[in-house]
Amino acid sequence: MKRLRITLLAAVMVTTLTAFAQKDGYDYTIDLTKVVDNKVFVELNTPKISEEAITFYLPKMIPGTYAIEDYGRFLSDLKAYDKKGNELEVEKLSTNSWKINKANKMKKLSYWIQDSFHSKIDGPSIFQPAGTNIEDGKNFILNASGFFGYFEGMRETPFNLQVLKPKNFYGGTGMIPVSMNDQLSSKFSLEGRTYGEDILADHFSTDNYDQLVDSPIMYAKADTAVIDVAGTSVLVSVYSPNNKVSAKDIASNIEEVLMAQRDYLGGKLPVEKYAFLFYFTDQPVTSYGALEHSYSSFYYMPEMGIDEMKQQLRDFAAHEFFHIVTPLTIHSDEIGHFDFNDPKMSRHLWLYEGMTEYFAGNCQMKGKLITTEEYLAMLRQKLQISSHFKDTLAFTDLSLGALDTYANQYYNVYQKGALIGMCLDITLRDLSDGAYGVQNMMADLSKKYGKEKSFDDASLFDVITDITYPEVGEFLKTYVGGNKPIPYGDYFKKVGIRYAPVDSVMSYSLGITQGNVGIDFQSGDIFIQNQDMLDPFGKALGLKDGDIFRKINGKEFPKLGPELQQFLDEAKASLEEGKPFTTTVERKNEDGESEMVDLTANTFKVKKAVPFNLTLMEDATPEQIKLRDEWLGITE
Repeated sequence: MKRLRITLLAAVMVTTLTAFAQKDGYDYTIDLTKVVDNKVFVELNTPKISEEAITFYLPKMIPGTYAIEDYGRFLSDLKAYDKKGNELEVEKLSTNSWKINKANKMKKLSYWIQDSFHSKIDGPSIFQPAGTNIEDGKNFILNASGFFGYFEGMRETPFNLQVLKPKNFYGGTGMIPVSMNDQLSSKFSLEGRTYGEDILADHFSTDNYDQLVDSPIMYAKADTAVIDVAGTSVLVSVYSPNNKVSAKDIASNIEEVLMAQRDYLGGKLPVEKYAFLFYFTDQPVTSYGALEHSYSSFYYMPEMGIDEMKQQLRDFAAHEFFHIVTPLTIHSDEIGHFDFNDPKMSRHLWLYEGMTEYFAGNCQMKGKLITTEEYLAMLRQKLQISSHFKDTLAFTDLSLGALDTYANQYYNVYQKGALIGMCLDITLRDLSDGAYGVQNMMADLSKKYGKEKSFDDASLFDVITDITYPEVGEFLKTYVGGNKPIPYGDYFKKVGIRYAPVDSVMSYSLGITQGNVGIDFQSGDIFIQNQDMLDPFGKALGLKDGDIFRKINGKEFPKLGPELQQFLDEAKASLEEGKPFTTTVERKNEDGESEMVDLTANTFKVKKAVPFNLTLMEDATPEQIKLRDEWLGITE
């Protein structure tokens, strides 16, 4: 195994700033050193505009979120000026658009921006990894869509960004900066304010607006590490308010996954630099997750130690990192030329998100980071969750309607979408005698298209059929473009896996099942809410409605978060027949006062219904075993 190489980034380049502008380009400056009413100031030296009037936009939506954001609602006090400093007429057209008259005379635009993390402004909730954060002196999340706009018809113009920052702040990003830690000229001023030596500037440049939006930056006091993955510099940048987790911790944890992904992709990555940006919050959360970009991914997660979130962190990182394949090198025109203010959806979320999710698990299996049993458990969970969604809905229709008609079906993209990838992989392996799978198919699609070349959305199935087999085309038309449920049993049988939609097994229990627990999303506590549905072991313990779990066998019971499932799995794995088991709950006594109560019972197995159980066939044929080994990467 290649030894992990982690280095702390140091700010070593200091220059004197005299000017930062590109002819006929956008020249943005944002000031992170002056926060007023939770807002920061943004100024734009505008590109050359020939139109008498022009519309300025902030995005309604960005790629990867599949939800409306309406970033324009966070902008206030927008002003436009000519070269003499005279104000030009500005008319607000909608939440995300403003018309500037006499635009051909405009030289400067300015406004204030509020963040989405703390704002009380009405509108759709924004998935935090797509949001913006302003915490004066602590942390700034610059998702460009929430801070910087563009003029109608001018998205392809170059963008330059100057970030004014405190001297001890570092900007983590997947972009390669033009320069960092530049000293400001003594003549420099912004909105009439002059700056001292304690203020520095970072400079970035992109070819167009799409690249700017695709490149988030996180500013905070430096906590960074770098991993070399096949010549690609992978940055890990972390903000942990209470220092519970560090960039070095995360780099050490995900290094094996990144190396497995390197091998999965053939030993070479299509990017020169990549960044993992982690924002950890110590506030109660009701949701958390990550958002992919071409050269980076941003993570919003509850703050905890690395041991409490190891596997989920690996799963997250594996999924987001694989987006360097799609949509970076494989995407339709709807994604390649995304319309930020009148978005058009692609038919192929099964490819962008589903295949990426499949890769994230299959890669860990082939990289020997998880066992066969653990991988089957991953697939079983996806089968279980997917069963709660509409199975007769064509996945192409789900994709096209993800913003509105089928928004409530979107989460199935990560469940059935991954299972589509699995069935397609097994089909390809079966047809090629194990030699060709979805890894090869995606590599061939990457060669055919690429970052700058999009595929036609309506023709993708035909393209895949041409580079693979007619049977693959039939699979896609029937089970992805059609409304027929996938016969999963047929595919599992090919690889010697016993598939039982309804099964019954004897196993250990913690007295906790989906039917008898509730979640307090404010506090993150897990509690009993239906004692009548307790299994025999829960009844033997004497659990009651309202009991809040505090400990299991002396170990602290975690709040709702990434570490919860891992804690429950480890607790269950430690059980032994006949040995004492103790759970500590917080329970109200007869006076209504809370007290800690230890509940004890000797461990025994209970009969449990297991939907979609997956086990290895004991009588699998040599052909089934061979295909299974090819599918899972099992070698002697």
